[in-house]
Amino acid sequence: MRKLLKWIAALLGGLLLVALLGFGLAWLKTERGLARTYTVNDPPLTMVRDAATLAHGGHLFATRGCADCHGADAAGKLVFDGGPVLKLVAPNITPGGIIKGLSADQIAAAIRHGVKPDGHPMVFMPTPDFHEMSDTDVAALAAYLQSLPASANDPGRLEIRPLARILYALGKFPLLPAEDVGHSPRTRIGPAVAATAEYGKYLAQGCTGCHGKNFAGQHVPGTPPSFPPARNLTPAGLGEWKEADFRRALREGKRPDGSAIDPFMPWQAFSKMSDEEIGALWAYLQTLPPVASKKS
Repeated sequence: MRKLLKWIAALLGGLLLVALLGFGLAWLKTERGLARTYTVNDPPLTMVRDAATLAHGGHLFATRGCADCHGADAAGKLVFDGGPVLKLVAPNITPGGIIKGLSADQIAAAIRHGVKPDGHPMVFMPTPDFHEMSDTDVAALAAYLQSLPASANDPGRLEIRPLARILYALGKFPLLPAEDVGHSPRTRIGPAVAATAEYGKYLAQGCTGCHGKNFAGQHVPGTPPSFPPARNLTPAGLGEWKEADFRRALREGKRPDGSAIDPFMPWQAFSKMSDEEIGALWAYLQTLPPVASKKS
């Protein structure tokens, strides 16, 4: 009996040692990723700050998910507390917050590359959603942010917790999106604004963070296990939905049967989209190859 207890104790000690070693390696990998620097040399933006441009920037802020994380006033907020994974706090991005003193090009680098002015990567910034944002759009968004009233609000600090480090080390968590996008300098020109599949594809890039690169739905990275998966938006997932159903979902947060869409889906932001934008999204989704939904 004593030998058995010693064997169990030795086994548990060995497992603990392996766990500590694994966490130590995960910690080191995370710190190495955080310490890496990137160079962003996109062509300088052409800035226009007239009323129409600022209004367009405000529209982008409201409809592309910026307000969902940073707050309607852009002063930052706690987005969610993911327990052992991550405490996600979106910073104050008014001129009284982290963009104070930044140029429009530095703001654009943060949005499209996930890179801070000092070259270090931002944490859990949805950079892939914005990586292809046109120069005209990102300039309007930067101009809008710079025009906001300065807020002194301090929403707190983002916390990278142990499980996030382990998942990141295993390649299962998009902690540092700057690692996953290209940084070669280039000009970005968006398609013409129209209710077309081409423009819809441009807009739908902002949906991939939740719905997946193939739009077939997934568990949203970084969210607790209790969070519902994002819906399959391919024709196989939408099934008998019509364009009117899609418009109602984005305008009212209601499914075709009248039931409410989960509040985690930011339909309130999409409800502010123009009819043309919603029509373009629908047109693009109809061109996607059908992908069967995963069984839960």
